[in-house]
Amino acid sequence: MIIDNVSQSVCVNVLHNLQRCILGKQEQIELLLITIIANGHILLEDVPGTGKTQLVKALASTIGGQFRRVQCNPDLLPTDITGVSIYHPKYEQFQFRPGPVMTNILLADEINRATTKTQSALLEAMEEGHVTVDGDSYELPTPFVLLATQNGIEFEGTYTLPEAQLDRFMMRLTLGYPDATDEHQMIVAGDSQVKANQLEQVITITELVQLQEAAKLIHIDDTVGSYLLSIVQATREHQHILLGASPRASLALARAARAKSFMMNRSYVTPDDVKSLAKHVLAHRLLLQLDAKMQGVTADQIMDEIIQSTIVPVGLVQGR
Repeated sequence: MIIDNVSQSVCVNVLHNLQRCILGKQEQIELLLITIIANGHILLEDVPGTGKTQLVKALASTIGGQFRRVQCNPDLLPTDITGVSIYHPKYEQFQFRPGPVMTNILLADEINRATTKTQSALLEAMEEGHVTVDGDSYELPTPFVLLATQNGIEFEGTYTLPEAQLDRFMMRLTLGYPDATDEHQMIVAGDSQVKANQLEQVITITELVQLQEAAKLIHIDDTVGSYLLSIVQATREHQHILLGASPRASLALARAARAKSFMMNRSYVTPDDVKSLAKHVLAHRLLLQLDAKMQGVTADQIMDEIIQSTIVPVGLVQGR
């Protein structure tokens, strides 16, 4: 398989466009684009004011398509997201009024402030690409990407995301504070700093779908597949983990690795692709033992340990 140079240049243009708005976060922006090309969903977890919402808006401006935002709170109902069927007296029948989920990019801001019932309304959309309202199924636009934000340090008025929903997010990313140089640049630039809604569109929805389809064709060698599986299985056998990564996580990691290889202009996945993405894809899916939590052990620490202890294969056949 030969990667189209045009497709490669489109990826570069998207990255550069996002970096104009979000300073000093090259790695996170690359991971965001990898997830989009892999047709996955993203959970952005960080303290307030680090640019989570700004990043999502910048993405929407960059790729065009439909963009909707839902500000989550305890009063939000499932139908406020999926839509509702309303009786129309003139036509003497119920008509479906679509909710904000009927879009290409959906921002669920502070998702952990919505009740678990409302959070669950997104499960079908994330996994199946459609929603069911009053027994009728409605297909979502293609592509559909959910980007949810939450503030990890706020507990009052928040609801923990269930494991089933966490498992449907391909990656969990944190932006963190900018370094002193980038923050100084933000201060000096002031209102002249490029805003998300000022970014130009550099890719169409049709082109994005073409990138997603092309990334699916990237080859994964049997040896690389075994290496990936070894990492996943290690999460299921670790003494500090109560619930390890699911088969859905294995497939998500494989899709992400294909997308990264595609962005790197390769037609095959390398062990380094898997190694660099494993923690971002798997850590948030792990449920730790209570004693491990009490000892201060984190999922990220466990993933670092697993990745370091898993033997990396050598002498691979590079592509087909």
